[in-house]
Amino acid sequence: MKTCKTSRSPGVDQLMVEYRQEFLDQVRDDIKLLIALHWQEIALNQDKIKLNPDWSAYQELEKLNKLKIFTARDGDRLVGYFVVICGTNIHYKDHLFANNDIIYLHKDYRKGFAGIRMINFAEKCLQKDGVSVLTINTKAHQPFDKVLERLKFNMIERVYSKYLGGK
Repeated sequence: MKTCKTSRSPGVDQLMVEYRQEFLDQVRDDIKLLIALHWQEIALNQDKIKLNPDWSAYQELEKLNKLKIFTARDGDRLVGYFVVICGTNIHYKDHLFANNDIIYLHKDYRKGFAGIRMINFAEKCLQKDGVSVLTINTKAHQPFDKVLERLKFNMIERVYSKYLGGK
């Protein structure tokens, strides 16, 4: 586990937020509450598509050293996560890409720099792991483009979605 500490001040309160790279077994129980909040806040088609993470698929990715989980904790409390899946790109086999799976920061921690610091921490860890390109996707109905632009990310494509039915 890699760690670095930072602090921020939301108004009068002084909170210590610690950023870590953790393994799935370390965060699975803690992450379930945040994933539910995340899903409620941003998921589309909630009446048709229920939250049901494939934990065994995540474990397999981790065994292959492709899953990277970065967290933000206030003490022992998980307040944010940034999960990426790493691998070569079929078009660029000489480079390692880290593609954002999910990113979330509890609403109480969005003022200030906690989100920026979590992304910066992940970026440093990924660079040490030899990653060439980090991509982060945002929801069109809840973007955080200004944060990503501040961090020198470039918008590279648009993605469209359509619910086709099924289960």
